[in-house]
Amino acid sequence: MIGSQTSPKAPAAPNWWKQHWQVTTVCLVLAAMTFAVFGRTAGFGFVNLDDNVYVYGNAKVTGGLSLKSLAWVFTHADCELYHPLTMLSLMVDHQLHGLHAGWYHLTNVMLHTASVILLFLILRRTTGALWRSAFVAAVFAIHPLRVESVAWVAERKDVLSAFFFMLTLGAYVHYARKPHSLARYLMVAVAFVMALLSKPTVMALPFALLLLDYWPLHRFESRKLSGLILEKIPLLALAAGAGAITVLVTRGSILPAAQLTLVSRTGNALIYYAAYLRRAIWPEGLAVAYPYPPHGWPGWEMALAGMLLAGLSAVVWRGRRTQPWLLTGWLWYLGMLTPMIGLKPVGAFPLADRYTYLPQIGLYVAVAWLVAEWRVNRMFLSGLVAGVLALLMICAWKQTGYWTSSELLWTRTLDCTTNNYIACNNFAEALLQKGNADEAMVWFQKAVEIKPDYGQAHYNLGIMLRGQGKTDEALAHFQQAAQINPGDSDVHYQLGNVFRDKGKRDQAIAEYQKALEINPDDAEAHFNLGVLFSHEGRVDEAMARYQSALQLKPGYAEAHNNLGILLDGKGKVDEAIAQLQRAVQIRPDYEDAHNNLGICLMEMGKVDEAIFHYQRALELKPDDAGAHNNLGNALLQQGKAEEAMAEFQQALQLKPDDPSIQNNLALLLATSSKASLRNGVKAVELAHQANVLTGGKNPVVLETMAAAFAEEGRFSEAAETVQQALSLAGEQSALAGRLQSELNLYQAGSPFHNPEQAH
Repeated sequence: MIGSQTSPKAPAAPNWWKQHWQVTTVCLVLAAMTFAVFGRTAGFGFVNLDDNVYVYGNAKVTGGLSLKSLAWVFTHADCELYHPLTMLSLMVDHQLHGLHAGWYHLTNVMLHTASVILLFLILRRTTGALWRSAFVAAVFAIHPLRVESVAWVAERKDVLSAFFFMLTLGAYVHYARKPHSLARYLMVAVAFVMALLSKPTVMALPFALLLLDYWPLHRFESRKLSGLILEKIPLLALAAGAGAITVLVTRGSILPAAQLTLVSRTGNALIYYAAYLRRAIWPEGLAVAYPYPPHGWPGWEMALAGMLLAGLSAVVWRGRRTQPWLLTGWLWYLGMLTPMIGLKPVGAFPLADRYTYLPQIGLYVAVAWLVAEWRVNRMFLSGLVAGVLALLMICAWKQTGYWTSSELLWTRTLDCTTNNYIACNNFAEALLQKGNADEAMVWFQKAVEIKPDYGQAHYNLGIMLRGQGKTDEALAHFQQAAQINPGDSDVHYQLGNVFRDKGKRDQAIAEYQKALEINPDDAEAHFNLGVLFSHEGRVDEAMARYQSALQLKPGYAEAHNNLGILLDGKGKVDEAIAQLQRAVQIRPDYEDAHNNLGICLMEMGKVDEAIFHYQRALELKPDDAGAHNNLGNALLQQGKAEEAMAEFQQALQLKPDDPSIQNNLALLLATSSKASLRNGVKAVELAHQANVLTGGKNPVVLETMAAAFAEEGRFSEAAETVQQALSLAGEQSALAGRLQSELNLYQAGSPFHNPEQAH
């Protein structure tokens, strides 16, 4: 109809499939970008910065998963933090992959990737902005400041807590749609607890949720601020509990630098906020550790940082009505950094790139939404964004490469910082691991020069000097380390070792006991204390220490061996054999244990088995005079006199001043039933040497000397010598009966020719 109007068309329904495809594509691209930067860490090893404390040197982690280890992980603070889920995740990695570092790195990368994708999905759901959300997630994924958190195995706590942090945000967004749902609130609380149990520094999360209420959830428009705060009280209580535990377990790691006035600490915090801003914009010269200035930060720098932060805060506050995302992003940055900003400094370095892991998300949000308002050509803006992301990826990829090895990591840190005593010390440790001891010593000494009260460097110097036999110098460094860190059990343990080296047994015992007061789970200290108690004749105490060492370290072959020796001394030969058999099962190449097991088997009359273990001991250590001597005795039991003599002669060549070996060879030369083996002159010579070495007070040696005299036809001297032996042996002993019968022979003018058997 002419002039008629057609009905307006209804707006096209949103293309759900297109949106779904876009979201899926963004997630895949984010994952690809993350793996492009960090995927190569799967080929990296561990580094000598906390990786030993968290993984390869942590007996709880390497001990395997069990009900006992699960109970321990939730009831103890490890690595000076209470983060049981982090330790549990490392235990799982070890259970699955042993000490293959690549898998630990890969787990970090996957957790980080999951957090990146969750961040994108949460931002898109709450703001409806696809590409801005994607940009924020992308920068979070590949900014060079993320390298420390992702490429460092020991920072599993960062990526794991971030994952649960994102789950908490997602649960909260879900809850905000139906705020009176208890089930939804419990989901938020549970996720938050999981984050706290991974790393307690996420305790600022309730504050972040309040910021989300302001923007982008806009809950301030429908609810009062007081109501929103009350809603967070249970979460704040959880955060307070985590904070209290953290303060309690990190007392030992608060360094002298932390003993500053509140004004100084506040000034430092301002500088750190500004420094992290600078690194977010220009991530150059990044290092794993930034030393605290020896004389503190200059006042003018504190003032300048304060003015910068105040100016930015004023700008953000003025635009709060029209640009609420600026306020949310800025306060997110300031608030989430608060637990790590140095108001309560913990550890050697209050400034660290990893502290920015979650806080800088706020900055990325503010920048993304601010740039989106620019009235510029969209092609230009897209190119700019792509260029920024590409540049960040290149920088992050390069920064990741420094984590390839400990040596490269610390070389980079030394290049980027000055007076970095921890970098000097750890670089020295890396050099030492590669066998460059002389160069390592130089760097340890440099660490002490930079910071004379750095206990770890003194400790390492002590270890090196003790290894070089410079006991007095080593003692001085260990004592210095003990003054600096009196609660360090390792230092007291090493002091015990040095005092033991110097023969100062009482002082060594005191230091080992001090080490065990600090760390009752030190199996080595228990063992060494057992050795000292054994030397002092305190057998029961020594056995108790060996048993404690074995409870802590069931595969401790040396403790099994020493316990076996003591059990044999107490006449418990069966138990001794069981301990010694366990020792050689654990360490088939344990020569001493084979020898000792042979001795016990001989006592039980198991000569063939004893010979097997003596021979095995000599395969492992051909120059063991004691094993040759013992094998000679066993061969005599089998009537193999020629072979026994060869073993005694070999033993004597190796240890010519051993009276036991001299006596055994002399006895065979004097009493063998085979005339071809007897040599009275040589027997007298050896028996006389043994008698001198034993002070003429050993009746068995005197018996041998008498037999040697008789073999030479010197029967009166033989009878006189036997009578001396009888006076020492006592009338009731089995030896006395044997001596009396030999005396009768000598008085009758007959030599004593024994069946092939040593005394």
